[in-house]
Amino acid sequence: MLQVKNISFSYSKNAVLNNISFEVKQGEHLAIIGESGSGKSTLLKILYGEYDLNQGAIYWNNSQILGPKFNLVIGYDFMKYVAQEFDLMPYTTVEENIGTFLSNFFPEEKALRTQELIKVVELENYAQTKVKLLSGGQKQRVALARALAKQPEILLLDEPFSHIDNFKKQSLRRKVFKFLKEKNITCIVATHDKEDVLGFADNMMVLHDHNIMAHNTPNVLFKHPKTPLIASFFGEFNIINNTIVYAHQLIVINDTTHLKATVKQCYFKGTYYLVEALLNQDTIFFQSHAPLKIASDVFLEIKE
Repeated sequence: MLQVKNISFSYSKNAVLNNISFEVKQGEHLAIIGESGSGKSTLLKILYGEYDLNQGAIYWNNSQILGPKFNLVIGYDFMKYVAQEFDLMPYTTVEENIGTFLSNFFPEEKALRTQELIKVVELENYAQTKVKLLSGGQKQRVALARALAKQPEILLLDEPFSHIDNFKKQSLRRKVFKFLKEKNITCIVATHDKEDVLGFADNMMVLHDHNIMAHNTPNVLFKHPKTPLIASFFGEFNIINNTIVYAHQLIVINDTTHLKATVKQCYFKGTYYLVEALLNQDTIFFQSHAPLKIASDVFLEIKE
């Protein structure tokens, strides 16, 4: 279990994190979200032991995680950290990069392990390609596989799919997070992308103004967003009568006694249209199965 106890950290005099406490169980996946500059990446680096704390303590099972004042070499054998900058060997192949930390005393096991991870990150056709020739997204996948090579107990991921093409992201997410669950690897991921969270994270933590704003399951935070910041992570939303209402909760009905809005614009979103409209001079958004005529009036019902 990871235990984070009342930690605080600042760069010089600028506070980044203040009295942060939480726990993550073995095999659990925690997603950390927040605005740019909220401290997501810094928190991961602290968990990895890259910085010294101003106060508090961090433990993984019975081992205290300490910073550079106490460790000549940053990091621990039981933990891997995949940053947004990839620390790869550019002049060796994908296969060699992934297998670099695996023992040569067991060549068959090393080969099988390497091929397993190449399949997890969907790079079978690039196994013999030198890393310097890969795209940014492919390099990110190599970095993921390399981090998993020695099967760490805990994995820290900073925007792990940010460089990867959209058509690859969904299947890659499924394979990577499925692999982590099967191997009972604890995972903490800092992300801006809700698709990294929904369906994969057991819990979700929201950082704001140096503190934890919310910490619960994605399901609870989605259904009961306490602030606009939380709601914005999940999609388009509105504030109607001081209540947060998602765009998908507004339904067009044939009843003139309900909310009257005037259509301003329609945006095609594939399976639906996102409609921008005016409600009492305030801009709102709702979904429609078909495009609506600009300047037409519609009546809306809020669906719980």
